[in-house]
Amino acid sequence: MHYPWWFVPFATSPMLIAAIATLHIFVAMYAVGGGMFLAVEVQYAHRTQNRPYLAYLHDHGWFFILLTIVFGAITGVGIWWTIGLASPLATEALIHIFLFAWAMEYVFFVVEIASAFLFFYFWDRLPPKTHTIFGYIYAVAAWISLVLITSITAFMLNSGNWTESPSFWVGFFNPEFFPQTIARTGGSILLASLYVYLHAALHKKTEPEVRALIARRSARPALLGAVLVTIGGIWWFLALPASAQAALAAAPSLNILVLLILAVTGIIFAMLYLGPYRNPGWVTPGFAMLLFVFGLAAIGIGEFLREAIRKTNNVYSITMS
Repeated sequence: MHYPWWFVPFATSPMLIAAIATLHIFVAMYAVGGGMFLAVEVQYAHRTQNRPYLAYLHDHGWFFILLTIVFGAITGVGIWWTIGLASPLATEALIHIFLFAWAMEYVFFVVEIASAFLFFYFWDRLPPKTHTIFGYIYAVAAWISLVLITSITAFMLNSGNWTESPSFWVGFFNPEFFPQTIARTGGSILLASLYVYLHAALHKKTEPEVRALIARRSARPALLGAVLVTIGGIWWFLALPASAQAALAAAPSLNILVLLILAVTGIIFAMLYLGPYRNPGWVTPGFAMLLFVFGLAAIGIGEFLREAIRKTNNVYSITMS
């Protein structure tokens, strides 16, 4: 190990961070958007006393818990491991600068875990109102975690005027905070719908009526998510610092990725409108799989691009200036 830098042949350590972070974000966004979906839909199913829909939501809850808590936790630890090796001094600086944010994140993460387990394992034992409340507690805690983490990753890309006023709140509300929060919130809502489409299409117990209901109720949120991703992505590009713009200009492949994101997002929007929104019966295994792959591609390319031009070493140089 070449302290304070970790030399990774061929791939380079920043690209290794980008690869692991991209895998993690696929599940982390689903953890946020999926929590919103389950809370809203469980409330709807309880209110309408739709037992078949509740049964499906319970099955989906098991899939949700297994993927977000198990795989999400493993990849989350993987991110800490890679950034600690790749940029130990920058990681230390981020911990010191955002100590209060990390403390809040751990609190809300515990709330997420506790409420998710209570929501799932006491599914049929709690009154409908109490059961729904636990679902919303999880959804709110997960979204706050997204906000806290987004602020830190946004600061690593554009610290704004933090060097002139080195305070927690100046760093927290950096120029990239709002565009990335909007984009990630939209991505969470979009990915949640795509996960649900895929799970419902492949789940053998899902009745056709339930699958059509899922398509109808998830189409508008999915379209909203695609719109938010587009707005946040454009704002993110406009708020890039000079160093990131120079990195984009020096790497033609990254510019190709920017155009690819716009093209894939347009395809997703068209598929959602023509499929679940206008024709709920189109949510077949093949269509759901294709839509899911396009969704992962759009989110993955965006996150990989963001990680590729974000240099954690810059954080350390900022703190030393």
